[in-house]
Amino acid sequence: MRTETTRTELLRFNGAVERDPAIDAWMKAHAGALGAIAHQWFAVMRKCGDEVRELLHDGCPVACLGDVPFGYVNVFTAHVNVGFFQGAALRDPAHLLQGTGKFMRHVKLRPGTTTDSAELSRLIAAAYVDIKSRVENG
Repeated sequence: MRTETTRTELLRFNGAVERDPAIDAWMKAHAGALGAIAHQWFAVMRKCGDEVRELLHDGCPVACLGDVPFGYVNVFTAHVNVGFFQGAALRDPAHLLQGTGKFMRHVKLRPGTTTDSAELSRLIAAAYVDIKSRVENG
């Protein structure tokens, strides 16, 4: 019996920096309730660890471990997505994650609705730890 394991290459982005001025400009351009939600949760991503880097990709702020993305925020007409590049692998006992893709998942946040902040913070931390493990262990 032959066993094969497939290893998925990690997505990598060029140009991630410690603090990207383009993201600060993006935040200023997205004022109001939706922008405040995006800013709040991207700030949580920024604080995950000393190795966190960031860049603007496809028009939205992305948080990376070095050059490997783990999370993003994006503002839409009526909601904000807090997304995870390897979200399908995250434990989600509160069932916050949405999406059916092979890898990515997101949480939709709307102004005036209750968010389980502790659980979303846990998901962000778990996404960071997960990507760190993937980078360090192949």
